[in-house]
Amino acid sequence: MFARATVVTAVAALLLAALPGPAAAEDQGWSVQPATTGTTAGRSYFVYDVVPGQQVEDAVRVTNRAATPQTFTVYGTDAYTTADGAFDLLPASREPTGVGAWIVLGQRAYTVEAGRSLDIPFRLTVPTNAGPGDHAGGVIASVVTQQTTGEGARVNVDRRVAARVYLRVAGQARPAVRVETVTVAYDNPPHPFTGSTMTVTYRLHNTGNLRLSGAARLRVTGLFGLTLGRTPDVAVPELLPGASITVTERIAGIAPAGPLTADVTVDPATADGPLPSVTRSASLWAVPWTALATVALLALGLLALRWLRRRRATAG
Repeated sequence: MFARATVVTAVAALLLAALPGPAAAEDQGWSVQPATTGTTAGRSYFVYDVVPGQQVEDAVRVTNRAATPQTFTVYGTDAYTTADGAFDLLPASREPTGVGAWIVLGQRAYTVEAGRSLDIPFRLTVPTNAGPGDHAGGVIASVVTQQTTGEGARVNVDRRVAARVYLRVAGQARPAVRVETVTVAYDNPPHPFTGSTMTVTYRLHNTGNLRLSGAARLRVTGLFGLTLGRTPDVAVPELLPGASITVTERIAGIAPAGPLTADVTVDPATADGPLPSVTRSASLWAVPWTALATVALLALGLLALRWLRRRRATAG
């Protein structure tokens, strides 16, 4: 009796050109980068300034580092920002509606000989109704291999390598970022003089039409604006238009000093330069219950002692 194999699909990690140089899958043996011409040498990814209706002719270079020929599926798709702020591309099962749909190649499959590179031309056509601002995508070269799991199931593994595509459509630029839904939590310490940890969670939302990055920081203040703690600047990952991420910061050693305010400040920036800072605040009351209870007990003790003395004086 033979076990029947089940066919499922798995997608391997997508490798992108985040740093200068080609995007490469070290264990897969190929890389993808913009093709080099006399005027486009040394590009890490595709960057275009365009107007609605414009056509761009370019080429992507796929290098096969393996010892045997490989056939790649090459296509364009859209980019998005993941929940943790990473740049990613749509899975193969999803049809692009943005940059990926604007990219057209001559065919779908290309075979590259062992140890060789192939420059594959493509045409990018910007729709006449394309919105102004930044748009992002990628040109992917993928190889699908079939593997068998320990349970006997056949798994199609889609390994993808891509070069990023950034383009800006001419028109009114509206860079904007919003700090949303700031929440604060505080763990009251058993001893008020030791302090405790404040946790601040907030969402950064790119509400404009340009991709943004920058830095963010947090400051905690008490009565009369006295600073009780602060964080160093942390990098804000690249946020594509419409993207949002949730950030959680913790500051230790905050004393329960009554009203506590957390100020979240973001210094956004576009590819053109810095933008005005954005700040949003949230507050809570951190009541030093242990200290108050101690004071209350002392007060009760003093009152009881005074009452006993008066009673003795009256009895005498």
